[in-house]
Amino acid sequence: MPNPIIKTHRKESVCRDNQIYILSKGLNSGKPQKTAFTNSFVVTFSSKEEAETIYWLIYSLWKANFWHQYLCGSVIPFLRIHEFKKNFIPKLNQMLSNMEQHQKQINALQIIEIQEKQFQKSLILINEMRKTILAHYFKK
Repeated sequence: MPNPIIKTHRKESVCRDNQIYILSKGLNSGKPQKTAFTNSFVVTFSSKEEAETIYWLIYSLWKANFWHQYLCGSVIPFLRIHEFKKNFIPKLNQMLSNMEQHQKQINALQIIEIQEKQFQKSLILINEMRKTILAHYFKK
């Protein structure tokens, strides 16, 4: 089982391949990213491969709104590092106990993410085409 190091991210620290950043403020608290957020926790793993595997677990927890139950604050909700540490490690071990199912889910999530990016690019192109057509129409 992985033994990650979880700390609060400092602005002056250097990003590495074996780290994942978890957003700690706002309604998207718990959202993972491979580059640093302003208000985030940094989770450091022993290898890049381990970080990639765990990234998708954290991503699935975020998409399932798992962290919403631990948010504090009335104006800007935030996730405390203590709550994150206390609940992340047991959930991680539970999810990794069935590695075969975990790999299937990671592959499905990766495919969905690729398709989502393709759809976003298509929407951008459609909007550009719409603007071009309308701009040409009004120039007449």
